[in-house]
Amino acid sequence: MKLWSGRFSKETASLVDEFNASIEFDQKLYKHDIQGSITHAKMLAKQGILSEEEAKLIIENLHTICKEIEDGKIEFKIELEDVHMNIEKLLIDRIGTTGKKLHTARSRNDQVAVDIRLYVKEAIIEITDLLRKMQETIISLAEDNMNTIIPGYTHLQRAQPVTFAFHVMAYFQMFLRDIERLEDCFKRTDSLPLGSGALAGTTYKTDREFLAETLGFSDICQNAMDAVSDRDLIIEFISCASTLMMHLSRFCEELILWSSSEFDFIEMDDAYSTGSSIMPQKKNPDLAELIRGKTGRIYGNLINILTIMKSLPLSYNKDMQEDKPPLFDTVETLKSSLFVFNEMIQTMKIKKDNMSHAAKTGFLNATDAADYLVEKGIPFRECHEIIGKLVLYCIENHGSIEELPLNILKKFSDKFEEDIYEKIDIKNCIEAKKSSGSTSQNSVAIMIENAKKRLNL
Repeated sequence: MKLWSGRFSKETASLVDEFNASIEFDQKLYKHDIQGSITHAKMLAKQGILSEEEAKLIIENLHTICKEIEDGKIEFKIELEDVHMNIEKLLIDRIGTTGKKLHTARSRNDQVAVDIRLYVKEAIIEITDLLRKMQETIISLAEDNMNTIIPGYTHLQRAQPVTFAFHVMAYFQMFLRDIERLEDCFKRTDSLPLGSGALAGTTYKTDREFLAETLGFSDICQNAMDAVSDRDLIIEFISCASTLMMHLSRFCEELILWSSSEFDFIEMDDAYSTGSSIMPQKKNPDLAELIRGKTGRIYGNLINILTIMKSLPLSYNKDMQEDKPPLFDTVETLKSSLFVFNEMIQTMKIKKDNMSHAAKTGFLNATDAADYLVEKGIPFRECHEIIGKLVLYCIENHGSIEELPLNILKKFSDKFEEDIYEKIDIKNCIEAKKSSGSTSQNSVAIMIENAKKRLNL
């Protein structure tokens, strides 16, 4: 018999039980549900709604049930619909009438709302910890490659020389913004819905501030109807996750390109690569490709929850039961992607010589050649045209700017002197950058120092 069956004259059809149930996925919330129920029981006793003995009996048995679930000794029943009803039924079967008193002054609506918030808060903490570990790896990569020169690209065309340290520190900033977004999401998740009842509050004199403090919430939800129907926190969390996965995907795309024979800038460790079933020479960056592919999965979860919520009237609707699969999938996919990605970049081999050689081709010093003429008093737009013609000459004659003798350079501008060769040396092109946030070694050193401070390293 279902705990809500009083109004009904017949049992629900087995097909309805299967279609209606959420226990298959929401059992993941068992710890959060028991945590909320224990705190609710303490509050009921504090307010004199339950006796101290009744609360103690409930709490002791909830702890036992939690341990038995963790030990795999409990089998959830689909006819009890969800994790909340399963746990409550287990409690009632053990302690009888006293167990039936636990649900006083609450509804499944505020019960599931607090479970979700506890789960999301926990997930944000775990994910930001993984992000910080990955940022530490990025800092380590940067420190090991302060002098490793690599082409900087725009439009996937070689543009200007930079250091590998500078390049990876760009991702540090992306992931820093991801942490900030998640921390901001945490603030809005950190309000307690428990005590809101089904939608209108409760007639019992409860203490929601006690519930909030005990469960670790900084505030309580101010409107009961909003509290039970709000899923903005899930939407916001998955939106943050989507942006984070986009950043991971961009990094993975570069790693995939760099590990190809055409670039040959890096090599993935054997432990984080796979082979081909038919081509014995292959070493594939499958993990990077999988993370890139899983980005679409997270995007799909965001569209899923947005579509679920888009036309729902206040307050709770059964549609909202479907909020958990996209949430749970996002958390697990994101955590596994971050863990694997960090291990992958920690173990990859950086081919410094190949990177440096690539930076010497493609006229990456052309902008510095133009800047040289600017220093000689020529307007930049004229310098741009002069160097453009000079590059075309080099292409047609299969040479580079630094290889041309001075007499040839002077045919393009009489402002060229011997000091041009020092100016367009690749290392000097990097070190000549003076603006804050640039690729010069001093600037990158400041970035790393600031990054360490941000992580309290």
